[in-house]
Amino acid sequence: MGSSFGQLFRLSTWGESHGGGVGVVVDGCPPRIPLCEADLQVDLDRRRPGQSEVTTPRNEADRAEILSGTFEGLTLGTPIAVLVRNQDHRPEAYSEMAEKFRPSHADYTYQAKYGIRNWQGGGRSSARETIGRVAAAAIAKKVIAAQFAPELEILPYVESIGALRANVDTSRVTREMIESNIVRTGDPDFVEPMIDLIKRVRGEGNSVGGVVACVIRNVPVGLGMPVFDRLEADLAKGMLSLPATKGFEIGSGFAGTEMTGREHNDAFRMKEGRVRTLTNRSGGVQGGISNGEDLFFRVAFKPTATIMTEQDTVSNAFEDTELKGRGRHDACVLPRAVPMVEAMAALVLVDHMLRQRALCGGGTVCP
Repeated sequence: MGSSFGQLFRLSTWGESHGGGVGVVVDGCPPRIPLCEADLQVDLDRRRPGQSEVTTPRNEADRAEILSGTFEGLTLGTPIAVLVRNQDHRPEAYSEMAEKFRPSHADYTYQAKYGIRNWQGGGRSSARETIGRVAAAAIAKKVIAAQFAPELEILPYVESIGALRANVDTSRVTREMIESNIVRTGDPDFVEPMIDLIKRVRGEGNSVGGVVACVIRNVPVGLGMPVFDRLEADLAKGMLSLPATKGFEIGSGFAGTEMTGREHNDAFRMKEGRVRTLTNRSGGVQGGISNGEDLFFRVAFKPTATIMTEQDTVSNAFEDTELKGRGRHDACVLPRAVPMVEAMAALVLVDHMLRQRALCGGGTVCP
């Protein structure tokens, strides 16, 4: 329970950080979609540890193996199982955590809920679980491109790290700009300051958080369902299910509360034969349904919970004690969170596209 996501395009992730491997089962992928392991590897390489000087040094290749659901390079319409084996195990780095709860981690809550927990690397609560999401999203993006919206672009980028906030033009930012630097920001002027900040904080045995912003272009009109399955509600659930997330806002978000209705409303005008808005404070969603404008949202990530300095905590015997972090951890999760945000956006969108087609019996817009 709690490990599955989506309705028509449904994924279930499995595995622990220091177990034999992690992976995903995807059910609901349409048949005859071209798919091979190389299609998954591109995004897994963007997510994997050890990819740059500002990420955790854990050395994992994160090679995907497709175990089922394809034949002769095409999907079968049956469940697709993907396995990524864990290779760089160092459970001994977590031996002290077997008896002490890490502050702001899932140790205590897992112990309280289940009466047992895997203390090696955080087990199921580790961000290694997101490998399954990223692999599933690679499949989702193939479905979107093949059957629904070939021009759709999902472009998450690091907007801020700590107090450093980049100035990114969402109308001009490209994947090439984002992927050209190791912090994955869309503003070249902030690359070196962000790198320096992560290095400084890591050198102090500390961590830092930030915000990933995401713009999605060429979104079909009509995605999202009233009342409980509003598009922004499902996006919020998807984003807040990612490890270390603490906030989600779409469009104007909390800043919109400081505007009047006249200032905030997105006025309509006809342009090139279609309904458009003059502004996009709604973030591309009105009444829970996409309006054809760019989707725009932000996701807040907290500082990494494991830090290399002594902190107050409690032991399994419920006695006060102290704990200093061990092991290999990101001092800032933001650069590796970018493909995770992209993954959850793709999974939400493909599920709603399939639901819209089921509702209308055709494309993504009802006749």
